[in-house]
Order: sequence, then C-alpha cells, then structure tokens
Amino acid sequence: MVQFKPKLSRENLKRHIEILQNFSDVDLIIFPELSLNGYYLQDSVFEDAWRVYELEELAELSKRFDIVVGGAVKEGKKFYNSSLYFSKGELLHNHRKLHLPNYGLFEEARFFSHGESIESFKSEFGTVVSLVCEDLWRGSTFGEIERISPDLITVISSSPARGFEGGKIEVIDKWHSLLKTASIVADSKVIFVNRVGFEDGLGFWGGSMVIERGGKEIKRLPLYEEKIEVVEFHI
Repeated sequence: MVQFKPKLSRENLKRHIEILQNFSDVDLIIFPELSLNGYYLQDSVFEDAWRVYELEELAELSKRFDIVVGGAVKEGKKFYNSSLYFSKGELLHNHRKLHLPNYGLFEEARFFSHGESIESFKSEFGTVVSLVCEDLWRGSTFGEIERISPDLITVISSSPARGFEGGKIEVIDKWHSLLKTASIVADSKVIFVNRVGFEDGLGFWGGSMVIERGGKEIKRLPLYEEKIEVVEFHI
C-alpha cells in the first residue's frame, strides 16, 4: 500500500518507478487515485493526461508483481479518471471512474468523462473489481459487487478531510462503514488506498485500510503522513 503525496506534475511517474524498483518479494502494489497526476488538475488535464503506451515502464515492472496506479488517461478526445491494473507486462484492466463528483469542492465532471460500467477481471488473486473513490458512494455499486462477488476489491481514492465534529473527521468513519459493508455484501477482501498531502487548500487524510471478508479491518495506515506498508494476508 503506497499512501503518498503526488505532485501536480507528470514527474510522479519517476517516483512511482523509484518506489517500485525497491520491491521484489511482494505480489501487488497499489497507489492512490490520480497518483500519476495529482488531484486538482483542472485545465492541465489536457496537457498532463497519459496515453497508456506512455506507461510502458510500469507494464515492464509488472512482470515482477501486479501494480495498480491512478491516472488521468486520454482515450481519443476523452479524458478519464482511471484505475489501471498492470500484470505480467501488460495493462490487464482499465477501470474508468463512473461517478464523478461535481459539488462543493469537487468539479471532476467538468474535466473528465465518466466510465460506463463496473467490470470484473481475472488475476492471480481470483476475480477482481477495481473502483475509484466516489464509485463506492453509490447504491448501484453495491448491487454490482454483490452480483459479481469478487475475491478482491481495490478502491483507490483522493479523499479530502471534511466534516469535523467532536475532534473527529466524519468522512473517515463513513469510509470505514462503506468499506466494511462492501466486504460483507460482496463476500470479498477490500484494499483501500487513499492519498495524503495538500493541494490548493484541500487536505487529504490517508488512513488507507485493508478489510477482510466479513468486514474485519486488519490494517489501517496513519493519518496525514506518507507511508508505504507491506500487508500480508491470503485471498
């Protein structure tokens, strides 16, 4: 689980590669939502979005272990907020974020096109479903993951801290409830990786989690700090 602070820059790819080159005896490495770009892209998405062929170095590293990254991806004339799953030297799956928040401090729908569906795929870990942040905040998603009943759900996120009451950040408890419910409904293990750092006044809280089947949390990373953690569990 790579809980880190991306920059608003394509230079993030270099840091991904540096981190990945330090690992060998792992099976799966997961970065947060838009880890290749930073979150608050706005108009710079037109220059900084990636074509999949530009990520060949990540594909090559995935011959050693599976890799999940988040990025702004250009396909034709459209731009997607994507979760990219690399395995065995190729892009195995591209999940395009379905639900683009466009309220309050969010304006993703201004710059990204939305995906069309949640699709499962086969990996070394069985049946997998990839989701991006707001995707998990929709009732229709729970219906889909219940139907698919995957072995593993990966959720990458750039969730900012919001809703402060009684010294607690309300959104953290909400996320925990959503992840736990997803695990129970889908009878699945869930890995949630959230970013940290600040961008244009937004503070991202981290707190990445691993949830076992049945909703039991087995790992949570610290708030507000970069942390790379190896978690061992069985699919």
